[in-house]
Amino acid sequence: MSISTGIKHKYLSYAEVAVILVLASVPLFVTFPYRVNIFLSWEGAYRVSEGQIPFRDFGTPLGGMYWVIPGIFFKIFGAQMITLVKAQVFINILSGLAFRSILNSFRVNPGIKFSAVLLFCLSYSFFNFWPWYNHTVIVYEFIAIAFLLKALMNERNRFAIPTLLLSAFFTVCSFFTKQDAGALTFLLCAALVFFYSLQHKRWKYLFIYGGGFVLFMAVFIIPLSNYGFSYWFNHGQAPHSGRISAFEIANDFFSGSQWLKFYLFIIGLLLVLRFRSWKECWNDKPIFLFLLLTLGIIAEAAIFQVTSYTPPDNNIFYHSFAIAYILTLLSGQFSVDFSKVRMVVVCLAGILLWWSNVYWKYFQRIAERSLSNDVATVSPTGENVVNKRTFIINNEDTADILLSQWTFSPLKSFHKIYMPAATVDGMSRLLNMDMVKQGKSLRVLNMTELTPLAKEMPFELEKGSHYPLWYHLGVAMFNKQAEMFEERIGKKEYDLVLFEHIPSLNNFYPFRVRDSLLRHYTKIDSFPAPRQGETRGVIEVFTK
Repeated sequence: MSISTGIKHKYLSYAEVAVILVLASVPLFVTFPYRVNIFLSWEGAYRVSEGQIPFRDFGTPLGGMYWVIPGIFFKIFGAQMITLVKAQVFINILSGLAFRSILNSFRVNPGIKFSAVLLFCLSYSFFNFWPWYNHTVIVYEFIAIAFLLKALMNERNRFAIPTLLLSAFFTVCSFFTKQDAGALTFLLCAALVFFYSLQHKRWKYLFIYGGGFVLFMAVFIIPLSNYGFSYWFNHGQAPHSGRISAFEIANDFFSGSQWLKFYLFIIGLLLVLRFRSWKECWNDKPIFLFLLLTLGIIAEAAIFQVTSYTPPDNNIFYHSFAIAYILTLLSGQFSVDFSKVRMVVVCLAGILLWWSNVYWKYFQRIAERSLSNDVATVSPTGENVVNKRTFIINNEDTADILLSQWTFSPLKSFHKIYMPAATVDGMSRLLNMDMVKQGKSLRVLNMTELTPLAKEMPFELEKGSHYPLWYHLGVAMFNKQAEMFEERIGKKEYDLVLFEHIPSLNNFYPFRVRDSLLRHYTKIDSFPAPRQGETRGVIEVFTK
């Protein structure tokens, strides 16, 4: 390797880290509209920061690892919505560095590695401004894979055993964030260790990884076994409903999943061109293990889009792995050096053009808030105007409040977060109620997504292994908990109840609990929830 080439590679390495840090840090310098469903991240992080333990102090169908990083950030920066954004910046940095480490383990060409890291940041981490379990679970997976490959791909690694154990630990962290992706993380890592052991006839690593996984699982589960762990943390067993369906996975794959099938086609084609036989591919150990990882990621994405269907783009982590592997095969087949300036520029321009929708929408949002967004329906000459923005007439009772008309709340917990003015006014009326201003200890049931009100009013959160963290009937709570709330409402145990009524969502807040409130309490106020689109809701205020 020449000196000039080495310097070029060093600069590309610096550029990779810079891309990860810069794109991850963008959210620190902007403001945000209230994010739908982000109350779940705030509530769990707030409870964890207050010293509460999942399953012991609140029931949840998710694992507690989802809230560990946001909870730590709450302790450092305070329990504000914007602190969640800061936590996600850190999570995005971790995910980018983990992906880069995976490519380093396979000794991917520096130009390809830079392009893949840029693609990863744009396609997967950049638009994740808020912590969400379907993202955090994958980040833990990438960290687990990164540690695993550090042990497998570096035969002189003196720290192979500690890195294998760290891989097992983060596999368990992934599982205790969310079960489906966590289980797939274990299967993928186990497959990588198994085939590595089979290729090299070294079975020690498989037993170390497997033993470490069992050990850490026991460390997580045994202390929680007396707090209803098996009741809360399962999918498919009563009272939970199953999420895994072989037919739905096949149906989504064959009826859609265009990118997944395209990548499989291109990878298969390039493998046939490069290798004359399956045995030749098997003997090329790094390429085969990279292939196994890429196919595993694609398979995981196909399953994940069914078992974790919201948001709809949470499985697009596969793009970066597929492109990195495809470019690696092309480089070997056609002797192309992707670290040359010309190739780096072409890949950079192509990726920025391919994923322009990711960053363009933020320019669009800024423009909508800073520029006039009036839509003309009549031209200066008096003619009716029909175009893409005016061909549908929104009725007043169904029209959204435009983001350009959202405003900021003076409440500290909502710093840098804007929402409909009517929501801000409603919270102000709530906090100015006599019973709230008196400062006495109130017993409050807050069945809304405005969970930071627990910090602003304030009131003490209920807790216990029987108490659900959030209130989606059939997902986070069940009929047993609904009956508990109905009984408490019937006895008028709460001084104040806040309920979010969203008619279009299937018991996102239980309709049956609202029926009890209408029978036993008096509704004194209501105001819009900070939502748009088909899931708009109303926050209702009840007193005895």
